[in-house]
Amino acid sequence: MRYLTADILKKAEGFSIVDFARDGKEAVEKCKKLKPDVIVMDMLMGDYDGLYGVEQIMKEVPTPIIILSALGSTDMNPILKALELGAVDYHHKPDRSSKTIAADDEELVAKIKAASYVKVNAIKTAIITVKNNFAHTFSKNLNYDIIVIGSSTGGPSALESVLTRLPENLTVPVLIAQHMPETFVPSFAARLNELIPLEVRMAKKDDEVVAGTILLAPGSRNMVVKQNVDGKVVIDFTSKRFKDYNFPSVTGLMHSVAEVYKSRAIGVILTGMGKDGSEGLKAIHDSGGYTVAQSKETCIVFGMPKEAIEIGAVTKVVPLKEIGPFVVSCLE
Repeated sequence: MRYLTADILKKAEGFSIVDFARDGKEAVEKCKKLKPDVIVMDMLMGDYDGLYGVEQIMKEVPTPIIILSALGSTDMNPILKALELGAVDYHHKPDRSSKTIAADDEELVAKIKAASYVKVNAIKTAIITVKNNFAHTFSKNLNYDIIVIGSSTGGPSALESVLTRLPENLTVPVLIAQHMPETFVPSFAARLNELIPLEVRMAKKDDEVVAGTILLAPGSRNMVVKQNVDGKVVIDFTSKRFKDYNFPSVTGLMHSVAEVYKSRAIGVILTGMGKDGSEGLKAIHDSGGYTVAQSKETCIVFGMPKEAIEIGAVTKVVPLKEIGPFVVSCLE
């Protein structure tokens, strides 16, 4: 697998492979010596696995790490743990029998290139250090009725940082579109549900969007919201495709939130590669809602927030660790 990955990178421009490591321990030792720009790390390796490698590298010689593993097909928890420890992103180990090899290789190359621009300080910023386990005193008349968040590369740790800083009695719903493999989402939702007092789960069709519930878009469809015949806001899925990203589309979700909630929505765009979410965030902004972008200094990848800022979709740019408390203050 190491040599197969090397072959993929040799076909792309701009890469130089400095060495190989047999397990996590050797990866730590070689990282100290060679100071690579990016490390591609498997999870299951000999006596010292990928988790050992990620944890020790981030402690001793912080370096952007991409997890490349097939483990996500059976158990996402170690991969989620690796992301919590500071890994930048995850890519499912390529299946050489797949009909989509070229597209899969291209996605891996794009993730590694993005990781090469990551600043180590941004990785450290995303690691959770504080949790909010307290209630907040909300007034009866809030300014907004929903929070919608979009994220991509670096998003899992950034989302954890934001959500762990929300109060346990949050009185509005939260919708999230995070770019991740289809099999990733249920495990990620379960992890978040254990991490915070609010209810977190993957959204299903016709789920009612209610206060204090956090719903994650599945990785297999484009999620939207709509009003049903009773006037309640519920989850739906659209066959429409969006130019910047699909399954799930951040822009698609945010456009629907703007249509349903108009000026009563808060939109948040977090770290991510590409442009997805910028047009959706602008729809919320143009409808009179409040929009927030994660600051450049705290982003793993500044692509999505940068695009949103450049097109005039952002009301306020906020550092990652301040976003949770900031959106709560906006509600008042």
